Amino acid sequence: MNYIKRIFLCCFAITLFSCFSFTEKKAKKPISEFTIQKDTKVAYFASGCFWCVEAIFESVAGVEEAVSGYAGGFTKKPTYNTIGTGATGHAETVAVYYNPKKVSFKTLVAVFFGSHDPTTKNGQHPDYGSQYRSIAFYENEDEKAIINNAITYLNKEVFDNKIVTEVTKFKKFHKAEEYHQDFERRNPNQGYVRAVSIPRLNRFKKKFPELLKNK
Repeated sequence: MNYIKRIFLCCFAITLFSCFSFTEKKAKKPISEFTIQKDTKVAYFASGCFWCVEAIFESVAGVEEAVSGYAGGFTKKPTYNTIGTGATGHAETVAVYYNPKKVSFKTLVAVFFGSHDPTTKNGQHPDYGSQYRSIAFYENEDEKAIINNAITYLNKEVFDNKIVTEVTKFKKFHKAEEYHQDFERRNPNQGYVRAVSIPRLNRFKKKFPELLKNK
């Protein structure tokens, strides 16, 4: 009985501190309107819960905005609930709006690989499922080459050929519901944010201090 109880408590804890366990679905007014500048470019990355990924990229100098959403799937109108089933093919993805004069796509790829575990298939602890898989999207052959070169180097020097990141041609990005946008900033005391998102952001900041805004 004690063994069964421990298993139950473990499963409960994982569920409690998972991105998908969040149930509040109230629409929220945007914190600020984002105006896309003439020279702004967009890059798309998926590496676990988008609350975490959005906060990481927004901390990088040269990034103007990061937007949470869904990409990499095949349904026309994905939602938070439907992608959570794993049946839509989508992954939680962040659209990174950046100024290429201040930060390069190559640097953003370095941020991507340096802020999650690209050897974990279908998940980043404590979130698991195809919606949390690792994907680097590209829009042209130059971006594809930058991603593949990074994977080749990291597989050789760091990850012993264990990287499972998908390198995928970008097709369409679906913006997530408003309550997901700037989630970490809006909900600093929420359980998952305190237990997972903020520690993940702080690990990134410690690892890449030279890339941060207001360093």
